[in-house]
Amino acid sequence: MACFIVPMVQAIATSIYRKAASKSIASPEASALNRHIPALEKMLWGGTIMLVVDHVINGELTWRFPFFTALGQTGGFETMLQEMLSVGVPTSLVLTGIWAIYALTRKKAATGAEA
Repeated sequence: MACFIVPMVQAIATSIYRKAASKSIASPEASALNRHIPALEKMLWGGTIMLVVDHVINGELTWRFPFFTALGQTGGFETMLQEMLSVGVPTSLVLTGIWAIYALTRKKAATGAEA
């Protein structure tokens, strides 16, 4: 229903950070994680779009108010909040963890290639 909201908020925050720190991210002194912020941003936006499309296809998200079908039912907000906490947060954490492993692996591969 609303699990895509959590990675979407993280994607928005990541986009804002990337734009604000664009010069420091591109510098050679930037940390491995900072250099790969654009990759995290793309992963988050891609996952968000994929989840939105999935929810539209399954009829959980509509183009008319209330956009979330759960909000049309009694207790729907609680159901949405529960899904955001039980699915959205773990999804964002796992995705961020995979990105961190990717960024650190790339750093180690680059360091190994220089030696």
